[in-house]
Amino acid sequence: MSGVAAYKAGKPSRETDAMVMRHAELVKRIAYHLAGRLPASVEVSDLIQAGMLGLLEAAANYTADRGASFETYAGIRIRGAMLDALRKLDWAPRSVHRKARAAAAAMREIEAEFGREARDVEVAERMGVELDEYHRITQDAASCRVASLDETSGDEDSLIGRVEDEGADPFLDATEEGFRAALVGAIKELPERERLVMSLYYDDELNLKEIGAVLKVTESRVCQLHGQALVRLKARLAHWRDRAG
Repeated sequence: MSGVAAYKAGKPSRETDAMVMRHAELVKRIAYHLAGRLPASVEVSDLIQAGMLGLLEAAANYTADRGASFETYAGIRIRGAMLDALRKLDWAPRSVHRKARAAAAAMREIEAEFGREARDVEVAERMGVELDEYHRITQDAASCRVASLDETSGDEDSLIGRVEDEGADPFLDATEEGFRAALVGAIKELPERERLVMSLYYDDELNLKEIGAVLKVTESRVCQLHGQALVRLKARLAHWRDRAG
C-alpha cells in the first residue's frame, strides 16, 4: 500500500495531519543529506516527493507502543521511501562497483602484508592505476555508496537494489550484534582524518562543503576521504562473519 493510500485508509485525524505538517521539514533534511552522496542527476525534489509518501505512511501506521518516538520512526520510513525510489532508478554502473571492490581488495592485501594502514599511493600502485584515478574511484564510492559493508559478491551489484527500507546508509543496515561490534571497532581504527569525516557526516550530519570548512580542505577532498573510509571499512570487515563463526 502506498503512503497516500495508507494515510487515507487510516482516516487521519487533525492530530495526524498536524504531525505530518510538523515533520515536513524532516523530509527535506533527509533528502538533502542523502542527495549529498548521490550523483547530480538525482533530483532533490524527487527525493522529497518520495520522502513525503514515507512520512504519510509513517503517520498512518505509527503507534506509541513501537518503542520509538514518531520522529525516529518517521525518519526510517522517509529514508526507506527515498531508497525505494532510487532502487527503481538503479543508476550506478557495474564498473563502479567492480572498481570499488578492487580497491578494497588491494587495501586489504596491503594492510595484511605490512600490518599498518594502506596509503592511497600504495593502493593505486597495487591496482595498477594512477593516483588521480584511484581518487576518482574513492569519490565514486562515496557518491554511489557502492562500498556497502554488507555487499555480496554475486551478480546483484547495485547497492540501492539491496538496501532494506529500514536503512539510511551502509551502517543502519546492520542488524547483527557481531557486525555492529566489528563496525564500531573498525571505525575507531580508521586514520584520524577519515574517522573525523565519518563522524561529522554520519553523526553530526554535516554536508561535504561544511566538513571541508572544518578540515580546511576542498569539498572534493572530503569526498575522497569519505570514499576511502568506506573502502577501508569494507576491506577490514570483509571476513567478519568468518571470524565470528
